Amino acid sequence: MERFVLLVLGCLGVPRVTADSLSPPVNVTIRALKANSAVVTWDIPEGDSVIGFAITQQKKDVRMLRFIQEVNTTTRSCALWDLEEETDYIVHVQSISMSGTSPLSEAMRFRTPKEAETQASKSKDEVTMEEVGQSTQLRAGELIIIVVVLIMWAGVIALFCRQYDIIKDNEPNNNKDKAKNSSECSTPEHPTGGLLRSKFDDNRTPSVNIIEV
Repeated sequence: MERFVLLVLGCLGVPRVTADSLSPPVNVTIRALKANSAVVTWDIPEGDSVIGFAITQQKKDVRMLRFIQEVNTTTRSCALWDLEEETDYIVHVQSISMSGTSPLSEAMRFRTPKEAETQASKSKDEVTMEEVGQSTQLRAGELIIIVVVLIMWAGVIALFCRQYDIIKDNEPNNNKDKAKNSSECSTPEHPTGGLLRSKFDDNRTPSVNIIEV
């Protein structure tokens, strides 16, 4: 791929051999327009054998123009650089074949914006992609926090259930021990427990009966 750039004084352009059978490019448009640059795109009519292109770039009401030529390529776009902000430009595109160049395409006129306007009018696609990326990061962080909280709650619930089962399993043993201790300490006369007391009053004097034979 070879590119030639010429600055030509005069409005007659650069002498070139024109191929009568080659049609000029169509659908010439300007994209990615900024204060100091732009991209020109075009289409080639079907059936034309093209090996390159030539672009003439000229400021409105100025005799000096820029000539860009590129061969051995099938590209359908070209970047325009070193433009001046708030300036009107006129662009023509030509196709190049082995037999020469096509006639000039229809003139494409455009005006570069201010640098401040270029920065303010940032590409909506870029802004959208940045917002989507930030939103994705926030959602990922929120999901991580939610998962961690759920895991912690699950651990707390599992620990509580385990302690509850241990306490529940120990309750029958405690009841058996209490019942056993209560039965050992209880008597027929004192079901609620206590020492066995004598039926006789300790203060009474025992009687003695003497039987003579």
